[in-house]
Amino acid sequence: MTEPASMLTGDRIYRIHWMPGTDTLRGICHCGAERVAEEPVELWEWLLAHPYGHQPKMVVPAPPTPSRAAVPA
Repeated sequence: MTEPASMLTGDRIYRIHWMPGTDTLRGICHCGAERVAEEPVELWEWLLAHPYGHQPKMVVPAPPTPSRAAVPA
């Protein structure tokens, strides 16, 4: 008996899963972004256009707050 194949990984792996009992499909990008639709063409267009329109949000650090030094009396 052969062992089951492991899931592919990489920066160009796209998945579309059928949600049993529905007409809904879930598209999953290699970056983890997901979209749900009923039309496979819509999901493939979204996946293949990735990352356009889906740029990671840049986290800008908050400016340091000025510290209040104790003023000698």
